[in-house]
Amino acid sequence: MAAPSAGGSTPQWSSRFAFLMAAIGSSVGLGNLWRFPFQTGQYGGSAFVFVYLLCVIFVAYPILIGELSVGRHKGLSAVGSTHRLAVDSGKSGGWGIVGVVQVIAGFLILPTYGVIAGQVMAYSLMAFLGEFAGRAASDAASVAPLYDGATHALLWQSLFIAITIWIVALGVHKGIERVSVILMPLFFLMLAALCVYALITGDAGKTLNYLFAPRFDEITPSVVLAAMGQAFFSIGVGGAIMMTYGSFLSRDENIADNAGVIAGADTLVAVVAGLMLFPIVFSVGLDPAAGSSLIFGALPAVFAGMPAGSIIGGAFFFLAFIAALTSSISILLVAAAVGEEQLKLGRSTSAIVFGVLSWALGAIAIFLPDTATWFDFISGSVALPLGALLLAIFAGWIVPRATMRGELNNASEGIFRFWRMMIRYVAPIAVFLILLLGLDAKFNFGLNAYIASLTVGN
Repeated sequence: MAAPSAGGSTPQWSSRFAFLMAAIGSSVGLGNLWRFPFQTGQYGGSAFVFVYLLCVIFVAYPILIGELSVGRHKGLSAVGSTHRLAVDSGKSGGWGIVGVVQVIAGFLILPTYGVIAGQVMAYSLMAFLGEFAGRAASDAASVAPLYDGATHALLWQSLFIAITIWIVALGVHKGIERVSVILMPLFFLMLAALCVYALITGDAGKTLNYLFAPRFDEITPSVVLAAMGQAFFSIGVGGAIMMTYGSFLSRDENIADNAGVIAGADTLVAVVAGLMLFPIVFSVGLDPAAGSSLIFGALPAVFAGMPAGSIIGGAFFFLAFIAALTSSISILLVAAAVGEEQLKLGRSTSAIVFGVLSWALGAIAIFLPDTATWFDFISGSVALPLGALLLAIFAGWIVPRATMRGELNNASEGIFRFWRMMIRYVAPIAVFLILLLGLDAKFNFGLNAYIASLTVGN
């Protein structure tokens, strides 16, 4: 095994494949399977996809490189890495706030994420058992009673969080690596199979036209900003996950190449998810922009009405369960790493402590739904973009150029110059806009309304 990263004594990934499966698994989540498709439907199909790809390249990819580089340089938790790197760079140790904000941002995702993932688990089992049979796709309310009330939600959320705690408590090698190298290849195989099935049995022509036919006249400021936000959240930057995963990377790994694979795989999954969902949606006349109500309302009944529908529906929701699990273990690992390093807790103890805390917050969100809205707002609209903005400033302006070049020593000078320009100028501006729009969505000072009123060329 390669020598530990500079400044740390954390374990390292046993292979590049293990790292990539874990990192892609953390990036690929429930948002890829339904947020990207319904955002695509809401914002003009191919116009949204085109802008999304540009945003991945020029915004999310540079921040991803920055997080992996900062994490690997010190080989510590997100908090320890940012604090120590700032001090070693002759700057204030207060820059450790970058790691603190990111850890809080990531951790606050898990309570409500666990609730949704628990529902996905339940739907997978119900689909396999044929419980959605006979339900009308046009009547989403007919499906809802099958997953009824807080008791169901608490039971399945508890089971999902327990599985997450168990995997993280096993550690990087016996837990996260082992699960990732088994589940992620299975995920890709199932996704490909369901995509082929949907294209054959559904409306493939309308789907391909909808996703890929050029409609550049539909690109508006609203589309650009929606695509920017989706790219940012989909890749999974801002929540200290990639910084923590980077701390386990060996010195001979090419961070720029690995970041490209992660961002590319995440984008590919999102596009293929659209190719999997839209043929079915269009074939039965559903609204592609319906979002979560489509996933948990109409689609279960649609699946049940297909040939071998119980198997297809069960496989779809099991696919979503894999995406949720590989993301949730990465979120809990971030907090557990901080607990182990900063609070001197044992690995298993730290995983249990933060896992139970997440479960308790999720239970509160179940019984007091308004709290879930606040969790989502604080993490998604404030802490995540703020964490990414601080990271861009930290990696682009605070850490010396020579230090970052040393982390990207395997990258060409052209790639490094591209990264440095994006992380210093483009990414901060883009993420700052995401932050402002998130705040505006909550407090309504008119920015979203103004942007929505604009059109290209005015």
